[in-house]
Amino acid sequence: MNRNPTITAGHPAPLGASFDGAGVNFALFSQHGSRVQLCLFDARGRETRLDLPERDGHVWHGYIPGLRPGQKYGYRVDGPYVPAQGHRFNPNKLLIDPYAKRLTGSPVQHDALLGYRARDPAADLSFDPRDSAPFVPRSVVVDPAFSWGADAPLRHPMIDTVIYEAHVKGMTAARSDIPDAGTFLALASDPILDHLNRLGITAIELLPVHAFADDAFLVERRLRNYWGYMSYGFFAPEPRYLRDGDIAEFQQMVSRFHRAGIEVILDVVYNHTAEGNELGPTLCFRGLDNAAYYRLQDDRRFYVNDAGTGNVLNLDSPFTLRLVMDSLRYWVEVMHVDGFRFDLCSALGRSRGVFDSDGSFFRALRQDPVLNRVKLIAEPWDLGPGGYQLGAYPAPFAEWNDHFRDQVRGFWRGDPGLVGKIAKRIAGSAARFDHDGRAATSSVNFISAHDGFTLMDTVSYSRKHNDANLEGNRDGHDHNLSDNCGVEGPTEDPAILARRARRRRNLMATLLLSQGTPMILAGDELGNSQGGNNNAYCQDNPIGWIDWDAADAGFPDFCRRLIAFRKAHPILRQKRFLHSQPREQDGIPDLFWRRADGQAMQERDWTDPQLRLVAAEMRIASGTPAYAALRGAVFLVLNAGPETRVHLPATATRGAWRRQFDTSQDGVLDRVATRIETIPPESVVVFVLSES
Repeated sequence: MNRNPTITAGHPAPLGASFDGAGVNFALFSQHGSRVQLCLFDARGRETRLDLPERDGHVWHGYIPGLRPGQKYGYRVDGPYVPAQGHRFNPNKLLIDPYAKRLTGSPVQHDALLGYRARDPAADLSFDPRDSAPFVPRSVVVDPAFSWGADAPLRHPMIDTVIYEAHVKGMTAARSDIPDAGTFLALASDPILDHLNRLGITAIELLPVHAFADDAFLVERRLRNYWGYMSYGFFAPEPRYLRDGDIAEFQQMVSRFHRAGIEVILDVVYNHTAEGNELGPTLCFRGLDNAAYYRLQDDRRFYVNDAGTGNVLNLDSPFTLRLVMDSLRYWVEVMHVDGFRFDLCSALGRSRGVFDSDGSFFRALRQDPVLNRVKLIAEPWDLGPGGYQLGAYPAPFAEWNDHFRDQVRGFWRGDPGLVGKIAKRIAGSAARFDHDGRAATSSVNFISAHDGFTLMDTVSYSRKHNDANLEGNRDGHDHNLSDNCGVEGPTEDPAILARRARRRRNLMATLLLSQGTPMILAGDELGNSQGGNNNAYCQDNPIGWIDWDAADAGFPDFCRRLIAFRKAHPILRQKRFLHSQPREQDGIPDLFWRRADGQAMQERDWTDPQLRLVAAEMRIASGTPAYAALRGAVFLVLNAGPETRVHLPATATRGAWRRQFDTSQDGVLDRVATRIETIPPESVVVFVLSES
């Protein structure tokens, strides 16, 4: 780098550092700042500061000819330091470019990262003069060109989608046979791709991969932010997942997944940042323009905290909304991802603090020609007032359905009075999602996710065991709806092990045989346990990693057969909701709920607290166009009680019911059913009618 570079006017767009083949344009938003300095670092770490010479509206910009990709840089922004007015400018703090495509590492915890004197009695009202540059990663100019070849988004229809939620590092960290374990490259290695293809997975949903920071309190306890829900770089892949620091490693991962027929969905955190509340570090947004980027309380010294993490981004600000939209488009257009799961999405839908399903964020997404074609999944809640909004999102959003998780767990645990609720979950939770033209795939069904017990721990522990988090076991949910089946934790009792195995098969079968979009937690198909820790957010160690060596010998094959069974029977994965309406082609209702004696369920049956059996006769939904209509039916029986004799529905054709899936027999079978069939205790049995 030239130690005395020339800087010219440049352009206000695009934001960030843009290499044009002859030099680099720098553009940065700061509405309330009074001076913006571009800080260039040479190979020895020496800093050269240059004022950005031009300002168009609230965008500061400049151009340096001859500068090349690989140049390390940052910013310092001067302006008022008046916390009571929401301003926290401090030019002593080196700031990360919010549009940086690559970072050299992660912030190093030090009091110099704070804009105030940490031990001052006035706390954040004081001003800290120390230089934070030694502790802040450098932004890096990149040329993101990558030879994609024929790669293109896969666009699997939601009716065909089976999501696999995984952690980039945790998926391979314990695999000694995979080079570069714990990285993007390892995640897309042949052993992992082969495993997912054998299962029948169509989409992998990755926990946050945007650059994130370790919380100070975790560093003090010698723990790490494992999950990654503390983003500060919305364009940069997390450096710890890169082998050589090259963002092309992420692109290579996506390309390999696509060649294997698997979509890549990112769990993204745009609701808050790693800077926390008024006592948090100054890494980026706080120092660039605190009052513009964050939602502040009436006393503007303090932050709105609807995310429960100290701050919330202000999407009422057009430049903050632009940042989010630019980031999303970047990951689709440059990095080729296929969709997004939005963490605490209700926070993104708030306008002036109130959730609005037709708010600016949702409108921007739905009109965007790039983003309205990818998968969009909401975590439909935050911690603010009125934040729980399950079912309230507009099409084409799908939503995580925690009612499915809780009620399915409760039903198989034997909780009373859940027959009516479990029936709604099996049928796609229409009361929540059937509005505004939304599809029956809108409900993302799951039994377990990164937050909570794994599937194995759901049947092995009746209470959480989070002592390793060093919070006195106070963190994590207490409402787990789990059951240890007789002994807390590991056991060698064959009867308990058999019961746990049956319960896992029943839970997984309910997930994959229900209407909606199923999501499997990585490792659940292996019988992975976290030792009863239901909040492993800080366990970047064997607690949080998948234990491949302890994999259940038979359960992966069971899951594979179950996914294949779902794929083979379109009645189980429909776009249209089933509402027990007569079909035009034959007058038969598309959904019929039956008692064990074959008669229709009555109101007293639905409210019977002792009833433990649900039986659904399903067909292709009424209103399905002729080109998509199929003959035949599926009779699904979930029995959480004792052995029961069930009358099969009469057939109006020459076809016959065949017993084709049974969790008491570990999966697929195929035999002609009799008029009355015995359903084993605690089992799921599926009969298929092939009409001639």
